[in-house]
Amino acid sequence: MSEQNLNNHKQYYYPHHFVFYPVLLGLIIFSFCYSSSHPAKTFECYAFALILFLIGWLSFMMRQHYALGNQNRIIRLELRLRYFQLTQQKFDPFEQQLSFTQLAALRFASDEEFVALVQRSVSENLSATDIKKSIRNWQPDYMRV
Repeated sequence: MSEQNLNNHKQYYYPHHFVFYPVLLGLIIFSFCYSSSHPAKTFECYAFALILFLIGWLSFMMRQHYALGNQNRIIRLELRLRYFQLTQQKFDPFEQQLSFTQLAALRFASDEEFVALVQRSVSENLSATDIKKSIRNWQPDYMRV
């Protein structure tokens, strides 16, 4: 596995992103093309395309909703524990001032730079991208959903 950094930390679920969705998109396109060559079946083709679109949209929303909701809770707990282990203080005051995207970006920071980066993120209101760019010692997360 290659070393994780700012440029390669996004992950894909290959069966979902590169099989299911392309096949679904192909079938939707096919139904529109078929309807243009068979005008008598236009309604059926459009209905089929709409059903396929709804299946794709629902599968995306449900997959994201359950997995990411749980992951977001775990990230918050991880940051609270890490901050407490490093400072012996609660993370709550900082957590209330940072958005979740900022919190998620902070988890890639090493222990040596984590506390200072938390304080800097609050004081300068750094975006998640700016936080990630500020990290000198990237701590990979290979277990993301």
